Amino acid sequence: MRLACRHGTGIPQRREPLMAITKYSVDDYEEMIRQGDLTENDRVELIRGEIIPKMAMGPRHGSCLKRFNRLVTQRAAGQAIVGIQDPVRLADSEPEPDVSLLRLRADSYASGHPQPPEIFLLVEVSDSWLDDDRNIMRLLYAQSGIQEFWIANLRDDCLEVYRGPQPDGTYQETRILPRGQSTDIAALPGEVIAVDEVL
Repeated sequence: MRLACRHGTGIPQRREPLMAITKYSVDDYEEMIRQGDLTENDRVELIRGEIIPKMAMGPRHGSCLKRFNRLVTQRAAGQAIVGIQDPVRLADSEPEPDVSLLRLRADSYASGHPQPPEIFLLVEVSDSWLDDDRNIMRLLYAQSGIQEFWIANLRDDCLEVYRGPQPDGTYQETRILPRGQSTDIAALPGEVIAVDEVL
């Protein structure tokens, strides 16, 4: 069993995942949403077939997320779509990463959640649940073929950058960037984010 909640601050507590007896497909999960069995008030996401509750967001997490929203929206204008805590559809999961940078699409994804070929970058803002984001979400995103994944690591005050997903769940390139450094966005050449701008 994994930690039930990933986002926010507070004391980690182990809880059984909702409906853990059954593994749910992404189609099952989306049908539960369509039927109203799950609503936005439930604050859950589907990870590896399990419906997992999410923790409320702490102030620093919220501040970091707002900074990312403003900066990435500015840098990506006319080149990509920015999602904030919006679902992405993977083979056995439907996580809601803090930030997603997506290929432009005329319908702005009204006909379905983005899938790996349409995803340029996913970002998780992480403090209490850093181990989950490194060990569970990084593995999931790499195995799903997500080309670039960042962790805004509030615990260690740095940005972790992962590129080049491998089938074994690792990334070919790993960089740990402290304050004072910056990184480009691989899918948007020339668009640079400074660590100090987001942490």
